[in-house]
Order: sequence, then structure tokens, then C-alpha cells
Amino acid sequence: MKRYIQYGILSVVLLFMYFPILLLVVYSFTDSTTIGAIRGFSFHNYVTLFTTKELLDMIAGTLLLALISALIATVLGTVGAIGSFYSKKKVRIFLDGINQVPIINADVVTGFSICVLLIIVFGMNKNSFIPLVVGHVTLCAPFVYTSVMPKLKQLDNSLYEAALDLGCTPKEALIKIIIPQIVPGIFSGFVLAVTLSLDDYFITTYTKPATFDTISTYVVNATRGAQTNIKTALWALSTLIFLVVIAAVCFMNFHNKRGEELDNR
Repeated sequence: MKRYIQYGILSVVLLFMYFPILLLVVYSFTDSTTIGAIRGFSFHNYVTLFTTKELLDMIAGTLLLALISALIATVLGTVGAIGSFYSKKKVRIFLDGINQVPIINADVVTGFSICVLLIIVFGMNKNSFIPLVVGHVTLCAPFVYTSVMPKLKQLDNSLYEAALDLGCTPKEALIKIIIPQIVPGIFSGFVLAVTLSLDDYFITTYTKPATFDTISTYVVNATRGAQTNIKTALWALSTLIFLVVIAAVCFMNFHNKRGEELDNR
């Protein structure tokens, strides 16, 4: 009976979390213009999504921004984690604390401060993409740091020392010994950085050029008076994002399970 109660509570929680998303998925395959009345089955929203240049440009720009920001953040976060891990204890504690500030700090504060610093203080062009990229890197890099650090703590330091004894330089030992062992953490940090960049609204709002929109800013603006077909096409976009996330999670779980099986052999 206790097990059934646990399963029941878990089912209710999962239903509460995923039912709104599943409802949106259903409506994306209908001709309905509002949530509440399901009409006939249709791919109209998906056709609109993939044939509207405005939507395609917005999606392409969002993905490009996310990939560039995630790559830079992954490099900085990984380098920062390795440097912190091999620093003295007091320095490592200080760096760990500093890294937590951007994570805990509100996005609106980060976005506004970057806008003030780069655009107002340094006089950077408002139509420049540099503040936007800097803002997203600032958001994502600390999360990469926290993803890589646990993998570093799991390392066998004797392997690094053995590599040095066998003639490797510290750089060669880093590339050949340390980095291959922390690749899962680096990959997880990169995926998390991409997700955070795609999802961010406040930092993007304060730092983006006036003529540029990401998915998050476009969706918010679309709910304030866009055409009905554009609004319903965003249902299709949300469905595709949800499916891509599920596929990514399944791939990562399969990859991690496969790695654990290989390690146990």
C-alpha cells in the first residue's frame, strides 16, 4: 500500500508538470486559434512556422546566439574550473564563492548592469551584438563551471602525476589525461549553457539590438498583438523545442549509462 501511495503521488506530480505541455502539443496539431475549443486536426501551425521568414530568421538568430555563447562559456567555465581546482585551498574557496554570485543573482540585475557598463559607460553601439553575447556568456559560464568541477573532483591525481613522470609537460598532461576524463562534465555544461541561452529573457531584453529578437523575447511580444496565425505557430515551435529537449535528455542518459557499463567491465 505504501508503494502504491508513492506511485500515486509521483503520478500526480508528473501530471501537474507535463499536462500543460502535452495540452499545448495537442493544440499545435489543430486549427484552433485559442485554448479551450479543439477543432479539426491540421498541420497548419507547422506550415506557418516553416514558411514565415520572420519566424525562421528569429529561430536561426536564437540558435546561432545560443551556440556562440555556449561555446565561449564552455571554454571559460572549463578553464576556470581547472584553474580553481589546482589552486590553493583559500583561492579555490574564494573562486567557488565568486562563481555562485551570477547563479544566485537575478537575471534582470545582470542584464541591466551589463547594459549600463558596456553601452552607457563605455559608449558601445546599441545595435552591437557584443553586449548580448557578453550577457549570455556571463549567465552560462558559472553553470559550466559547476558542471565541470565535480568531474575534476572524481579524477585520480596519480594519473596526472604519472604522466609528468613519464615525460609529459603540464600542457600535454592536461590535454591527454585531464580533459578526456572530464569530457562528460564539459558536454553537460555545454548543453546546459545552450538551454539557458535559449530560455533567457531578461538579459536579452536589456542587451539586444532593437531589431533583433530571440525566441523568448519574440514570444512575449507576440502575445501583445501579433497576428493569430503567428501566435498559433508558436505552439508548434514550443512543441518542437519540447521534443528536442526530450531527445537530448534521452541521448545523455543513454550515453552516461553506456559509459558506466564500459567502466564496470
